[in-house]
Amino acid sequence: MKRYLHDFNIAVDSLLDNKLKSILTALGIIFGVAAVISMLAIGRGAKEEILEQIKLVGVNNIVISPIVEAVDNEENGNGNTNDLEKNKFSPGLTMSDVESVIELLPAVKNISPEIAMSSFVVQNGVRESAKVIGVSKMYFEIYNLNLASGEIFNNYQEENGLPVCVIGDNIRAKFFSKIDPINQYLKFGSVWLKVIGVIEKSNISLTGFENAGVNVFNDNIYIPVKTMLLRFQNRALYNSGKLLTGETRSRQGRSINPSENLESNYHQLDNIIVQVHSSEFMAPTSEILSRMLFRKHYEIKDYEIRLPELELKQEQRTKDIFNIVLGAIAGIALIVGGIGIMNIMFASVMERIKEIGTRLAIGAKKSDIVVQFLSEAVLISITGGIIGVILGIVLAKVIQEIFDILTIVTPVSVFIAFGVSATIGIVFGYSPAKRASEKDPIESLRYE
Repeated sequence: MKRYLHDFNIAVDSLLDNKLKSILTALGIIFGVAAVISMLAIGRGAKEEILEQIKLVGVNNIVISPIVEAVDNEENGNGNTNDLEKNKFSPGLTMSDVESVIELLPAVKNISPEIAMSSFVVQNGVRESAKVIGVSKMYFEIYNLNLASGEIFNNYQEENGLPVCVIGDNIRAKFFSKIDPINQYLKFGSVWLKVIGVIEKSNISLTGFENAGVNVFNDNIYIPVKTMLLRFQNRALYNSGKLLTGETRSRQGRSINPSENLESNYHQLDNIIVQVHSSEFMAPTSEILSRMLFRKHYEIKDYEIRLPELELKQEQRTKDIFNIVLGAIAGIALIVGGIGIMNIMFASVMERIKEIGTRLAIGAKKSDIVVQFLSEAVLISITGGIIGVILGIVLAKVIQEIFDILTIVTPVSVFIAFGVSATIGIVFGYSPAKRASEKDPIESLRYE
């Protein structure tokens, strides 16, 4: 054991005597390990982000969104009465559609309409912009929203459209940071809303995913949908008035945002969220919904049916493939680093033939020479691996800060990258070490 420790010390001295060469040799391993860790961190972050998005859009949910039809002035401004009579009118997404879904589809577990309205909230002199969303009490079950305090709407409050609300945690922090918000009041528009519940804070800070059906629950105020229709806005009433004037709409539609004004959005509802009992029912249920709505809307396709969970899972599969490619590229960088170690070690053997011959001549065994050169290769790999791990962690954080991409460095990724670097040192260092041990002492001493 002592002799092998002596061989190891000789390897350390050799590396210290040739610092620049050792550092240059280790660069391939350093960058390879850093690339592996940062790529795995990006992949893990992307996967975690998708999983959190799936939680936010709910499980087994189908989202029906409106498409507002633009007015074609050229077609409708020609005064041709016969052409006008040929146009059909859709009532848009209404509460009638919600009732029809409940009656006709047994696969539906929960359903909730959604009407969003943005304005300013006032409480005790504090004025902040916020979004109020009219929903049913099933909405909280659909999205697995737990309450930190209070309760959700009861049947009486829903059916009678009472001015009550459940608020997100950010709304609580803005208006009720020092007091219990339950039974306090918020003024939205001209209506005072009584706070009856507070949603548990979500630590997910995802933005820009509203079009994918993702809601930022912390920032919203939820009221019964009937409260929204009775006290704030009911576009169905506005729409019916427009229909009496004979105004027509083209069938060429465009997607809308929930906050669009009444003149551009004739739909009573901004969304209908349908939750089915099992994922196997999602595709057939969406097909039935499409046919039913097509008939109810007089064969006008002014709605869009989306399956956010399936869309996000498809996105996850795409990102997984991308991450595999990135991981393969990083792995190739590690292999290239290993080949660099082998090349340098072979060159080192040729440079140190006399040293090898001298050690063999004074009694060193072949195993001593193998241990010496193999130790050099492994030390280069391990040192490069340690530096690479540190660089990879720093690089992952830099990528997250600069490009706003979630990166998660896990102990497993560090262990894999470091383990591979050490293994590469052994695998690619063994051949030069064995070749060095097989040198003939006499020929080595004569070598010039």
